Amino acid sequence: MFNQLPFYQKQGAVAFKPGLEKIAAFCEVLGNPQDELTIVHIGGTNGKGSTAHLMASVLQENGFQVGIYSSPHLLDFRERIKINGCYIEKKEVVAFIATHKDYITMHELTFFEISFALAVTYFAAQKIDYALIEVGMGGRLDATNIVKPILSVITNIGLDHTQFLGSTHTAIAGEKAGIIKRNIPVVIGEEDPDTRLVFETHAKKKNAPIHFAAAVTQKMDESVLNDFGSYQTQNIQTAYTALQQLLKGALQLDTIYKGFAMVTHNTALRGRWEKIASHPTVILDVSHNQEGFSYFNKSLAKESYDQLHLVLGFVKDKNIGEIFKWLPKTAHYYFCAPDLFRALPIQDLEKQLPNDLNTYQCFDSVENAYFEALAQAHRTDLVVVTGSTFVVAEALEKIQVE
Repeated sequence: MFNQLPFYQKQGAVAFKPGLEKIAAFCEVLGNPQDELTIVHIGGTNGKGSTAHLMASVLQENGFQVGIYSSPHLLDFRERIKINGCYIEKKEVVAFIATHKDYITMHELTFFEISFALAVTYFAAQKIDYALIEVGMGGRLDATNIVKPILSVITNIGLDHTQFLGSTHTAIAGEKAGIIKRNIPVVIGEEDPDTRLVFETHAKKKNAPIHFAAAVTQKMDESVLNDFGSYQTQNIQTAYTALQQLLKGALQLDTIYKGFAMVTHNTALRGRWEKIASHPTVILDVSHNQEGFSYFNKSLAKESYDQLHLVLGFVKDKNIGEIFKWLPKTAHYYFCAPDLFRALPIQDLEKQLPNDLNTYQCFDSVENAYFEALAQAHRTDLVVVTGSTFVVAEALEKIQVE
């Protein structure tokens, strides 16, 4: 899969092949396993994975078998396909690819199409209660959009992947609204005047009941929200609203709160303001665009530390100028590039840096940047690794080796 199939996360635009025809044909060959599942379809710019995992944790606390299909992964491909926090077994992946290798090759299916087909086939075979399916990119033409969900969720809209989805919030919202299905309720996580009309228009055309999370969660216990990083507040509100629609208010609030609190334990969610060490405190976070860093900034404000050390790298399609509006100039920066084709080269990143950064150094690898940050940090400092899933993944890989 990694060596022969187009893989967007590593290769970029060459691997992005929007359209539903090939995946629909392949799933037909597989017996349309997606039609056997009770699906919640989750799209949006940021927070798709967190929202899916928060919902799954609550459902698991109530005795349900819950599958999650998400992307990308950090260390292990099998992170993308989980049931109650347990990865799909390696033998299942190998058997699926071996069985369908000729079809995959003949029809030039992408890495993402194969991953999605594997997920729904596995979930159907395991007879799970719910499948939480995360959109890969966009929505309207994403391979996952062949599903027939009982609920659609759109977390928020940000200016990411603009070369594929459009350069304005309304254009991107139009692509993501493509997952709204006829007569199927949709939950919108972020109420934004620029995009609200887009969602309401699409929902009306499809006769889909529409629910905005902010209106539903006004009475949530603030102390519960304060237990999480600021980055999760909106995701919690979105997950809460979606669960209310999914189960028609059948869950007690204390059960929902317990599920939220147990999300990491129940679902193996990683890389979302994840604290992995103390003295100095080390946090991993997969924020990678300006909207993500606006929440990152709020979480950072809740931390106590003497000096901030940021290990930072990006892929090529990010608006570096907008991202740095959310980052403190007084931090010590350790710039690096993840080891993949899509990485933003250090020399290109350096050209886009603000002129008023306090201190920064450039490194030829994530590993070197990370360990230099640790070497310079005092016990009362904070080290954060961020900017890209791939930067976090490479740091985590080296940490685990250590």
